[in-house]
Amino acid sequence: MATTDISYISMAVGLLLTALPIYIFHRLGVRLIGSAVTAIIRMVAQLGLIALYMHYLFEWNNPWANLLWLLLMALVATFATIRQTRLRPAIVMLPLMVGLTGAALVAGMYFLIPVLRLTHPFDARHFIPVMGIIAGGMPGVCITGLSTFYDSLQHDRRLYFYLLGNGATHTEAVAPFMRRAIEKAFAPCIADMTMAGIVSLPLIMLGQMLGGASPVTAVKYQIVLMGIMFSASMLALITTLYLSDRRSFDIYGRLRNYKMSKQK
Repeated sequence: MATTDISYISMAVGLLLTALPIYIFHRLGVRLIGSAVTAIIRMVAQLGLIALYMHYLFEWNNPWANLLWLLLMALVATFATIRQTRLRPAIVMLPLMVGLTGAALVAGMYFLIPVLRLTHPFDARHFIPVMGIIAGGMPGVCITGLSTFYDSLQHDRRLYFYLLGNGATHTEAVAPFMRRAIEKAFAPCIADMTMAGIVSLPLIMLGQMLGGASPVTAVKYQIVLMGIMFSASMLALITTLYLSDRRSFDIYGRLRNYKMSKQK
């Protein structure tokens, strides 16, 4: 069964439903009407441009162009993470790029080659959707993990210096803060896996079923991809933490200024 196409008229009809929350905003005096309308317009414009670009990307089907697309996704995710955490780019930008790109490639190629057993893993039809799914799940983990790591170091710096003063190496002294960052970052991921299929139906599985896959096949994809995304997020976060840690302290072991200055 092929995926049922949606005409532009039908798409416009579907978007008409967004008038309901906007009307409720108006009736209750919620000051989100302008933001909501702007967000909807930007969503349509941005996704339209992505559709146009990916249409030609799929037709071209060049491995180097596909890799460039992955780097672009990682770059956008890096800037989004920096904007959310307000960490200084000099400290986290390169670690984030390495962590996100490396984790997506390792986990994505593992899924495409040993799991799906594809002979052409860089084929755009498989490479781009898989990398997009993996890349989309990592920034949230990195945002929570990085924010927790640096804020904990700042608030509990006495513990850090206490450990150093008692003979701990730098790696041993920052280990409690990395452990705290990982625990906080991955608690929601573990909760999502626990509730998958009972409280909520995952979007990847539903997308497979809408595309014509059987429920059993869709569930298989969902199970493997959730495991791959979980592993990729861990690899991205731990790589970013270790690489950014090397840039975060001076020669005396003191934490550098890691936050961007607030704009006036």
